[in-house]
Amino acid sequence: MKITVELLDTPLSTAVCQPALANEGAGGIVWFVGTVRNQTEGRTVRRLEFEAYTPMALAELRKIGEQACARWPVQKMVIHHRIGTLAIGDIAVIIGVACPHRAEAFAACQFAIDTLKQTVPIWKKEFFDDGAVWVAAHP
Repeated sequence: MKITVELLDTPLSTAVCQPALANEGAGGIVWFVGTVRNQTEGRTVRRLEFEAYTPMALAELRKIGEQACARWPVQKMVIHHRIGTLAIGDIAVIIGVACPHRAEAFAACQFAIDTLKQTVPIWKKEFFDDGAVWVAAHP
């Protein structure tokens, strides 16, 4: 198994991540691509800012990959998360999982995004026309 994790302050792309998942034994490669939406709770979002405690965030992302590999036959996994200012439509997170079969890849990918939201020290601030708010870290 190979796990690749990164925090980046530049735009994310599945094309950049794809080579890290290349594997002739993978029958299923699943992607989760989280993007910045323009609405939250009825308010118009103008942009987001992500901050992270980088050493701990990278360690937690790697731990998520290791946990997924322990539960499913993950051959390769990629987790990239943006930090800094993001515009509407920008990609905030990419998770890619390669497994022998699709069901395992889907399960491991869902586990990864759900766990990321709960455990990784990355904080999101939403900006509106009338102010900004830090979003609860663990919804």
